[in-house]
Amino acid sequence: MTKKVLMVLTSHDELGNTGEKTGFWVEEFAAPYYIFLDAGVEVVLASPKGGQAPIDPKSQLADFQTLATKRFDNDTQTQQKIATTVKLSEVNATDYDGVFYPGGHGPLWDLTESVHSIALIERFLATNKPVATVCHASAALLNVKDSSGTLAINGKAVTGFTNGEEDAVQLTNIVPFLLEDELIKRGGVYQKTQDWHPFAVQDGLIISGQNPASSALAAEKLLSHINS
Repeated sequence: MTKKVLMVLTSHDELGNTGEKTGFWVEEFAAPYYIFLDAGVEVVLASPKGGQAPIDPKSQLADFQTLATKRFDNDTQTQQKIATTVKLSEVNATDYDGVFYPGGHGPLWDLTESVHSIALIERFLATNKPVATVCHASAALLNVKDSSGTLAINGKAVTGFTNGEEDAVQLTNIVPFLLEDELIKRGGVYQKTQDWHPFAVQDGLIISGQNPASSALAAEKLLSHINS
């Protein structure tokens, strides 16, 4: 039977009060998406507001292009999927084998507090299905609780964009919070490697990647889990 993965993208496109745009990071979507697709997995895209998911314009700069982003640039069918994402409130976790959250700065603002996203992740975990996040999308885990009411990442190995990486992109004073600090505050056993190096960790059903370079690693872990 064909496996089915949900990918949840941000709907938020304002970078704080800077007047600049944000959204999801293309590579963090494209690399996992094509890993799933090439493995014969059916992928459905969703976002809090539905419709067009905003792309972080910085992620389209030449410096950040990879084979996966170039494939996306020429893939009108997938671009159309990005333009017509399903509304998160209409998604049913029972229809999927796992869920993947690509990063970009957008998720810090909307997916952290989204009641629909929180409920969705809680449902995946409660039904023994894996949840994967990469980079800033690990913020989607911050307010998720398990069936006993305990924060789901408490005592769990997790990673996400580091304070050092945030400092390097000069957004420490723009973001609503520093992800590394918040994951630790909620009891997460925060792990990381050198800034900008690939790193992903799995603890039970929770899979997380540190930065854009880690998106494929996190996707491979999710794929391996749903196929095991």
